[in-house]
Amino acid sequence: MSAISNTKVWGKYYEDIIDRFNIPEIGLYNMLQKSAERFGHLTATIFQAKTLTYKELKTRVDLLAAEWHRQGFKKGDRMGLMLMNHPDYIAAYYAAHALGIIVVQMNPAYTPREVLQILHDSKISYVTVDNQSLATIKSIKEMYQFEHITLSTAVEDYIDDERLTRMNDVFTREVHPIKPIAVDPKEDVAVIQYTGGTSGKVKGAMLTHYNLVANVYQSYVLYRQRVEYGTETVLAATPFYHVYAMTSAMNLGIYLGAKILIIEKFKADEVLKQVKRYKPTMFPGVPKMYISFVNHPDAASSGLNSLKVCSSGSAPLPIEIIRKFYELTGSKILEGFGMSETSPTTHRTPINGKHKHGSIGIPVPATDCRIVDKNHEVLAANQVGELLIKGPQVMKGYWNNPVETDANLKDGWLFTGDLATMDEEGYFYIVGRKKEMIIFGGFNVYPQEVEGVLYEHPSVQEAAVVGLPDPDSGEVAKAFIVAKEGLDINLEEIKAYCYTKLTPYKVPRLFEKIDQLPRNGVGKLLKRVLVKEELDKRGVSYDGN
Repeated sequence: MSAISNTKVWGKYYEDIIDRFNIPEIGLYNMLQKSAERFGHLTATIFQAKTLTYKELKTRVDLLAAEWHRQGFKKGDRMGLMLMNHPDYIAAYYAAHALGIIVVQMNPAYTPREVLQILHDSKISYVTVDNQSLATIKSIKEMYQFEHITLSTAVEDYIDDERLTRMNDVFTREVHPIKPIAVDPKEDVAVIQYTGGTSGKVKGAMLTHYNLVANVYQSYVLYRQRVEYGTETVLAATPFYHVYAMTSAMNLGIYLGAKILIIEKFKADEVLKQVKRYKPTMFPGVPKMYISFVNHPDAASSGLNSLKVCSSGSAPLPIEIIRKFYELTGSKILEGFGMSETSPTTHRTPINGKHKHGSIGIPVPATDCRIVDKNHEVLAANQVGELLIKGPQVMKGYWNNPVETDANLKDGWLFTGDLATMDEEGYFYIVGRKKEMIIFGGFNVYPQEVEGVLYEHPSVQEAAVVGLPDPDSGEVAKAFIVAKEGLDINLEEIKAYCYTKLTPYKVPRLFEKIDQLPRNGVGKLLKRVLVKEELDKRGVSYDGN
């Protein structure tokens, strides 16, 4: 599906673009090539006050691709990228695509165990590392052999290895034109994006060049009333190794010919200084970042009002944060939804439409969605069922995992495992994960609803609700609560508060105060960690399902 349907209830938001919607069938390197031709003299990246133009960035990409080609890197081989946000990340990413190499994005903070899981599944041949990840690669050298290692310009350490390339050496060489390897955009995999899902067992979503270019173009069309080619500045504070930033900050930025203001690691103080200096216009953020901005004492004087397109993903945003951010900036945060399996964006609050609290918005252009029951029958508006998604951004399948592919992809429809509803205007609402739904004495309890009530309490900073096995009721809900700074929490009072807001069966039976909730590198809540820790206390094994 690569056209916009005008028969869907949400189609009215795209009426002006229906006849002009055309996803480019090109590879990712070709996308950079086109931007370098069009915007060569414009700034492409800003990092620690140093800049690269689009011409200079493409030169680095071509130099690196030429070196890797000389070293014998082949189309279809896998390359691990284990870098913090840095211009070298962009150079390595696009150089790999120039050769038809499949990029495997990895958090440089992964432990050796986590890295080895991905390495053994994807059979990575090459890896590109920075200071942080180099230590991990050294620690596993007896357990996994790479054919080649590339060091970022940021690497200060030295390793004696003939299989080594240093970007510092490559980028000073004379430029020779390269002939990029031809790719079939719809068939050739560009990125394997690993996801733990609710089980914690890694699965690699195979994203083709077409999947990723499609999601970039869908995002552009979604924001078309507010963005212009060659004029925007993207605040890239979310890690590039995460699928959200890869598309919404890096790839979309390249497509638009935007300046990409690269933040190596998010620290509100430092980021706000960068905002004041460079006046970004676009910000794909996560709730933790927006909360940090809103609560920062210098927020009002930092120039956040330069932002005109702000999106949020990974978790719902409290309504109070959305309101305060709008007061600060005049910009509404566009909440949305996405998955590693969908490149990632599938839904977003329309920039020219209503903002509905709790909604993930409408499907992005050329995306179809439906809510189905357990028999896969389509449900009417406002009924809870599983969210299914179909569109040009939906993955090819899971790497080396036909069983999971067959279970989750049927006739082009991705079964997300998320419980959702759709209202009469085509706005969607995530109720919770199908696997996270708690069945208490035969009643369905949706953690997100309970968490929403807890967030309304004035003493609660963060909350997470999980289901735990119970011999009498099947499952019981337990709430983990983080208090606001300087405040104490009375758990009995919190429980009584819940009874004023929820039907009794929805009120958690167990409550616990906790200093912080477990999250991954981009702030996504890891509920499975809470469940595992709780079951470990009971001496019960946890298989992640």
